[in-house]
Amino acid sequence: MAAPREWLGTVEAEGIAGRQGSSGVEVVFPSDPATPAPLCPHGPTLLFVKVNQGKEETRRFYACSACRDRKDCNFFQWEDEKLSGARLAAREAHNQKCQPPLSRTQCVERYVKFIGLPLSQRKFCQRCQQLLLPDDWEKHQEHRVVGDISITQLKRPSQLLYPLENKKTNAQYLFADRSCQFLVDLLSTLGFTRVLCVGTPRLHELIRLKASGEKKSNIKSLLLDIDFRYSQFYMEDSFCHYNMFNHHFFDGKAALEVCRTFLQEDKGEGVIMVTDPPFGGLVEPLAVTFKKLIAMWKEGQSQDSSQKELPIFWIFPYFFEFRIRQFFPSFCMLDYQRFHRTFICVDEAMKYGCMLEVDYDNHALYKHGKTGRKQSPVRIFTNIPPNKIILPSEEGYRFCPLCQRYVSLENQHCEHCNSCTSKDGRKWNHCFLCKKCVKPSWIHCSICSHCALPDHSCGGPKDGCFICGELDHKRSTCPKITTSKKVNKAVRKQKQRKSNKMKMGTTKGQSMNHTSVTRKKRRRERAHQYLCS
Repeated sequence: MAAPREWLGTVEAEGIAGRQGSSGVEVVFPSDPATPAPLCPHGPTLLFVKVNQGKEETRRFYACSACRDRKDCNFFQWEDEKLSGARLAAREAHNQKCQPPLSRTQCVERYVKFIGLPLSQRKFCQRCQQLLLPDDWEKHQEHRVVGDISITQLKRPSQLLYPLENKKTNAQYLFADRSCQFLVDLLSTLGFTRVLCVGTPRLHELIRLKASGEKKSNIKSLLLDIDFRYSQFYMEDSFCHYNMFNHHFFDGKAALEVCRTFLQEDKGEGVIMVTDPPFGGLVEPLAVTFKKLIAMWKEGQSQDSSQKELPIFWIFPYFFEFRIRQFFPSFCMLDYQRFHRTFICVDEAMKYGCMLEVDYDNHALYKHGKTGRKQSPVRIFTNIPPNKIILPSEEGYRFCPLCQRYVSLENQHCEHCNSCTSKDGRKWNHCFLCKKCVKPSWIHCSICSHCALPDHSCGGPKDGCFICGELDHKRSTCPKITTSKKVNKAVRKQKQRKSNKMKMGTTKGQSMNHTSVTRKKRRRERAHQYLCS
C-alpha cells in the first residue's frame, strides 16, 4: 500500500526518528497528565518535539493527533505559548464549526425514520454523503441522488460512502471481503463472542451481516471509528465516533460508557479487540490508546483474573514488529501473508458516481516490491498463543513443531537461529557474521559490519542538508539554496526548450493546443481503462 503513502509515511516517521542520533519528530507524553492538552477539531492534541542528531532542536509544540498534513488540520501551538482570550474563543468557534452537522441522537432518530420509509422513498445524496428524508429532498434536488436504498445496502455503508478524500493520494484502503471473511472465521474458531472493531468498518459490517443472516452467528461487534458519517447507519450501541490516536470519544461520556459496557459484559469474557490503524500513524500514541482500552476492560475483571490480557489483533506492516513489541512484549507476529485490501479511487468515484475498488495485491500498480510478489506486507500482531491460530493449509501454510506456530511454506526453519525467520514471504539466508538470518537480497558489508543491500551507502544514513551536506542545518535554511534554485531553474528551462523543439517537429502544422488537449484526453482514457482492468 510501489508502496502506498501510508506505509512510506510510517517508515519516515517511525524509522528515521527511531534511530539514535538522527533527525525527526517525536511524540512526548508529559510527566504531568493533569495539564490538559489544547483541543483541535479531532480532540486533544499531542505534544511533539523536533529532534536533530539525537538532541531536541526547538521548543516543544502541540499538533493534531490524527492528521499528519497541516492542510488537513493546521493546529499548531508552542507548549509554553500563552494565548489571549480572543484567540481561545476563536479556536473554540472553529472547533465547533468543524464538528458533524448532526448530533448522535439526531442521526439515530433519522435512521429509524429512514428504515421505516418505503423503498421508493429511501434516497442517498452522494454529494453530501447523507441519507435523505422526504423533507430533505428539495434541498438536494440539484445533487446526485441515489434512490431505492435497500436494507442490504444500509448494512454495507462502506460501499455507499465515498472514501474521505486524501489530498495527496485521493485514495483510501479498506479490507477486501475475503480478508474480512478470514478474520470472521478465525474469530469464530477461537470462540470469541464480541469484537471491538477499532478502525475496521468492513469487518464490523460482515460480523453484523453474519449475525442477521440465515446461518446466524453469535458474534456481536462495536465499531470505533473517526469517520463520523457512519453515525447515520448505526444505533448508539453499534458505533462510537472515536479517535484512536488520543483515545477521544467525540460524543462524550455516553459513548465512553457504551464502549466500557461492551468490554466488561460477561465479566470481560469472550471479547477481542481488532484494530487496523492508518499505516502512517505513529506506534507510540496508538500503544498508549490501546493500553487505556485494556485498562477499561480490566476494570470489570475480578482479582483472580487480574493476570489475564485483553486478546488483541493489531493489523500492521511486518517491519514494525520491533516497535510494537517494545510496547507489548507479549505480542507475536503471525505469518499470514495474504491480507488483501481494497484501493478506492476517489476521483473516479466522484466522476462516475460509483465506487471503483481494486484489490491492490493483484493490481500492477501495487504489487509488493520490484519483483511483483503478491504477498502483502500486512501482518497480524497478537497476544494469543500462535499455536492456537490455525492458518489454512490450502493457502500454503504448515505447522512448524519446533516454533509451535503456522508458517508459510517458504519460511524455512533455521537451525542456527532456532526459528522460522522469514518476515516477507521469501526464504531468508543465515549470515554467520551477523549471527542471524537476513533477506536474500542482502550481503554482508565489511565496512558497516552488518548485512545490507549491495548498493547501500556505507556508514549509515546521513542527516543534515541535502544541498551542501553540512550537518548543522537543513535544506530549507541552507545559505546555498538560492544558487541551487538557479541551477535547477536553468536545467528545467533547457529541458523545456528541447521538449518544445520536439513538439514542433512532430506537429507538422497541427495546432499545438489541439495536440495538447488530445494527449491529455488520451491519458485520462488510458488511466481509466487501466484502473478498470
